[in-house]
Amino acid sequence: MTDLWRIHDMNSPDTNSNNAFNLELFFELSPDLLCIAGYDGYFKRINPTVSKILGYTNEELFARPINEFIHIDDRDITASNRENLVQNNPLLNFENRYITKSGEIVWLSWTSMPIDSEKVVFAIAKNITHKHKIDEDRNLMLANLTRINNDLKQLTYTTSHDLRTPVSNLLSVFSLLDTTKIKDKEVLEFIGILRSATESLKTTLSNYVDVLSQGDVLNVHVEELDLKQSLDVVLQSINSLVRDSKAVIKVDFSHVQKVKFNRAYLESVFLNLITNSIKYGKPGVPPVISITSRHKSGVNQLIFTDNGLGFDMDKVKNRIFGFNQKFHDHADSKGIGLYLVYNHITSLGGKITFDSRINEGVKFVISFRA
Repeated sequence: MTDLWRIHDMNSPDTNSNNAFNLELFFELSPDLLCIAGYDGYFKRINPTVSKILGYTNEELFARPINEFIHIDDRDITASNRENLVQNNPLLNFENRYITKSGEIVWLSWTSMPIDSEKVVFAIAKNITHKHKIDEDRNLMLANLTRINNDLKQLTYTTSHDLRTPVSNLLSVFSLLDTTKIKDKEVLEFIGILRSATESLKTTLSNYVDVLSQGDVLNVHVEELDLKQSLDVVLQSINSLVRDSKAVIKVDFSHVQKVKFNRAYLESVFLNLITNSIKYGKPGVPPVISITSRHKSGVNQLIFTDNGLGFDMDKVKNRIFGFNQKFHDHADSKGIGLYLVYNHITSLGGKITFDSRINEGVKFVISFRA
């Protein structure tokens, strides 16, 4: 057996006993699996790691063909690669599964070099079982996330689709109203607000259905959008909410008037940020909301600030954009708004950051993809 190991050192300029001892020590102490196998398919020499990983004694490993230790599903491909080896072709980074004595599966990555003159193969293997376990866990997680995402998308699609019918019916009622017979200006104004809000709701629902229908398309439709026009659409739909809350909304899009983005996504971003600012305003204090644009370091940005309740950064910074995350005790809180904002922005290559302090409001900076 010792002669087989010395084959490895035949071309060394120093073949004295000290050099051979160093190689022997390396062979015995290596944490990787080192072995010498014959062309006949049997182990000729193995280091202690082989026995430790596979759980067999040296006698058991030498007594049986190597093929018997290999997972049955990997035996054919291993045999095929072994044939290439005996044709004097090195084998690099070949992965296969072995079965330990206790029945567990071990993944090994092999690099093997044939020594044709001696009819043996020098091989080294790394135990990569942990890597495959991580890959399996990741794939399982991705499968679960995909299923959850599809379920949520289906729920949203169904909800948006089904709500369009009662909204259309409500619009039909408005069309049947003969407003010429109504003399009360306040009632007429109220009917106008309801009609406008209902029409906006129908448009929003239709846009959601269109976006969801394209959800499996690689590229979501992006176009050049006027920030003010998109904001006005949203403000019209929540006109009563803004008025009743006495919110003051300051807008300045003078530095950047247009951005390339998806229309439904942008309107959803405006809608969720504004309604959140109103919803989580300080009691007794009218919300003051600032929405501005700027061009910084080659990137178009939206800066959104308010004077509301704010957040404790230390407690929420890693969860602020999570699904179903709630940070204030509010009856209408669902923990979805910021999740949608984050996904709209990041799905199109953008970025959103925030800064906040308790009772000092919040600041969001949205950076659009350049």
